[in-house]
Amino acid sequence: MDIEKFILNFLKQNPESSSGEILQGIPEKKSIATIKRNLSKLIEQKLIVSSGNSKSTKYKLSPFYSLFQKIDDADYYEKEIDERTIIDSFNFSLLTEILPNVELFTKTEKEYLKNLQTEFQKRIAELSELEINKEFERLAIDLSWKSSQIEGNTYSLLETERLLKEKETASGKTKEEAVMLLNHKEAIDFIVEHPDYLFPLTVSKIEDIHTILTKELAVGRNIRKRRVGISGTNYSPIDNEFQIKEALSLTCDLINNKENIFEQAFLALIIISYIQPFVDGNKRTARIVGNAILINHKYCPISFRTVDSVDYKKALLLFYEQNNITNFKRIFIEQFEFAVKTYF
Repeated sequence: MDIEKFILNFLKQNPESSSGEILQGIPEKKSIATIKRNLSKLIEQKLIVSSGNSKSTKYKLSPFYSLFQKIDDADYYEKEIDERTIIDSFNFSLLTEILPNVELFTKTEKEYLKNLQTEFQKRIAELSELEINKEFERLAIDLSWKSSQIEGNTYSLLETERLLKEKETASGKTKEEAVMLLNHKEAIDFIVEHPDYLFPLTVSKIEDIHTILTKELAVGRNIRKRRVGISGTNYSPIDNEFQIKEALSLTCDLINNKENIFEQAFLALIIISYIQPFVDGNKRTARIVGNAILINHKYCPISFRTVDSVDYKKALLLFYEQNNITNFKRIFIEQFEFAVKTYF
């Protein structure tokens, strides 16, 4: 039996329950120590909260439960688009009430990320400036390739390297694919050369990154003025230009006010994508802004090189439809680990 799952389901139906009441409700024989151990784990995961002291302690689902509940991708996407029960419109309360008042990473996750960052700092301290620049170049190629691949670009990593290093286009590919990759490299070079340009983060500076990424592509500049749809979901982003600007402004405030750098970068990745402020190029912009935050604070940037494009999109859709961050947070942590252990 999955005790944690049982406890969560029990508290959905019986809020403000004690550990003893939960124990009585469980169909299998368990000790009170086992129940309390699992309750502590769920509190650490921010799935439940407690009130009261000692024997009077009561438990209920956390107000942040939707962010952190565990959702299995395979089960969730077994249902067709129209069969899924979703939050089908933009949730402003995420920016005004929920995300400003919660830490997105558990104590264990923060410690793990901190240790990885310490490892990165030790490695980079041993490198010469030439070696550091070489590694940034390698990461920039990988990020340009993977970020473009997520958007449907068909260049291989080797073809991308030839294009970015030697300006050699690949046969059978479109001009737009090459331009997308070259724009990525230009945007990455820009944030490496001007690490503090975006900070404090503002709407206009996010627009500047989008402009670099969409240069010479048939993509409208600036905040969109019309509705956009997202393939694979019934979630509809905001379609009002003024509300889009308001949401982006709130996002900038949210990120600027967070103390944890990993949270800042993570929020840029998911919220800019969620708002969809531009007609196209939203996720690309989010990945560059997220990396700009890491680079500005001398954290290891992320190339996303080993992430599966479908898994990336599914994790984002889960946030769009359920405001749930667990799967995308897993991708973020895994890709940060990969970057630390692969580059520099």
